[in-house]
Amino acid sequence: MYYIGFDLGSSSIKVALVDEKSGKSVLSLHEPKNEMDIASPQTDWAEQNPNIWWDYICKATKRIIKESQIDASKIIGIGISYQMHGLVVVDKAGKPLRNSIIWCDSRAIEIGNRAFVDLGEEKCTTNLLNSPGNFTASKLKWVKDNEPEVYKNIYKYMLPGDYIAYKLTGEMKTTKNGLSEGILWDYKEDKVADWLLDYYGIDTSLTPEIVDNFTNQGNVNSKAAKETGLPEGTPIVYRAGDQPNNALSLNILKPGEVAVTGGTSGVIYAVTNSLKSKESLRINNFAHVNYSNEKKNLGKLLNINGAGILFRWLKNNLSVNSYEEMNLKANEAPIGSNGLIVIPFGNGAERMFNNKTIGTHFLNLNLNHHNHSHLCRAALEGIAFSFVYGMEILKNDNAKVDVIRAGNDNLFRSEIFSNTVATLIGHDIEIYNTTGAVGAARAVGLKDGDLESFGKNITKNDHIMTFTPLKNRESYKTAYIKWNQELESILKTKQI
Repeated sequence: MYYIGFDLGSSSIKVALVDEKSGKSVLSLHEPKNEMDIASPQTDWAEQNPNIWWDYICKATKRIIKESQIDASKIIGIGISYQMHGLVVVDKAGKPLRNSIIWCDSRAIEIGNRAFVDLGEEKCTTNLLNSPGNFTASKLKWVKDNEPEVYKNIYKYMLPGDYIAYKLTGEMKTTKNGLSEGILWDYKEDKVADWLLDYYGIDTSLTPEIVDNFTNQGNVNSKAAKETGLPEGTPIVYRAGDQPNNALSLNILKPGEVAVTGGTSGVIYAVTNSLKSKESLRINNFAHVNYSNEKKNLGKLLNINGAGILFRWLKNNLSVNSYEEMNLKANEAPIGSNGLIVIPFGNGAERMFNNKTIGTHFLNLNLNHHNHSHLCRAALEGIAFSFVYGMEILKNDNAKVDVIRAGNDNLFRSEIFSNTVATLIGHDIEIYNTTGAVGAARAVGLKDGDLESFGKNITKNDHIMTFTPLKNRESYKTAYIKWNQELESILKTKQI
């Protein structure tokens, strides 16, 4: 028997099949071969047609059944991971009324900021654990204000994963987890934040029916079965946003466990059971995949926009052939890069700096002394230092750190990067070879609540290596202090 997992990203649809008993990945693939289009009708807008997602779900599902050569009738459960914070609005027939306003669209920033002031910081941080910000609720308010003809025809609003579940089952439902990602969940009252919707003038009946995670959330209907090749009646038992799901994929489910991701941007995601936040403007707090009335597990998410994109920029401009070559060059330079410092925040506004644009800075560059090796090492160190800086913010916001796990992505393949982070934070970093689609598929098996077996299978199937803090911590600490001093000097000029 098999589980199937979908990971709806903004660039592609990933799908994975895993063996029910062992948790081993049978096959993973993605559609389309090239990236999906993102429409940008205006500067800082980002939209996608939800029906395109469904088309690629169908293609990818048929492909994986064919290429894996399995009997489709043996697929017994579905898990869904999806791009967070997006907005899909549909009419009573389930037809999207406009493109989805996706996660990286920033048109609703001022709407959320104004709500934070009008409703009060204490009310928002106590009940929502966040500022309304540029999230799903604020995007829905934007539609109401700017597209009244669309708004008056809305039957339900959904998160992207809710829409895929609807296409599979014909049932419009959501979860506490999804509503929390849209900043629509009141943790104090344990219900939808209707007071926020009332403030925005949004009809509260537009919220779909709420179902629990790790339970039957609906079954594949005959129409979806024909379009995807899945067996009619297959249950959906799990759905979550991509970052909480990535954490689950790394067996990050308990307070004190932390997932880190080092791609184009960086993410630190710490699980906690503390319903408090002092950093609601710099950190996002979401109901984790296993949030319940009995165990109120939250995910504290700190995002670093300027991460791997800096290393990619260097690769493209240093005439080197690969990241491996850059890592080798970086190894030729000493810890601290002989004084060369790189501040890596050149990928737009940084939330942890109150949405200010910091920029990338190359400091203390000596044209008679520094070379490619120093640039490569200083870049890796600068990105690593930003992770350490972010970890300190999380720790100051009631996050405990006992275990850190990362996927085997670009940055964490680098020994310099991983050793720097591990040594400065004083914790091992465990590296795993897994994906969001595989994690979503495995999560189907959690309906019986067996976290221990779930974790053992991940360790057995995916663990690659562990980076342990190095003994010569002082050299790393000295380099980090100098980096931090330069950053603080820049922040003063930005009045942060």
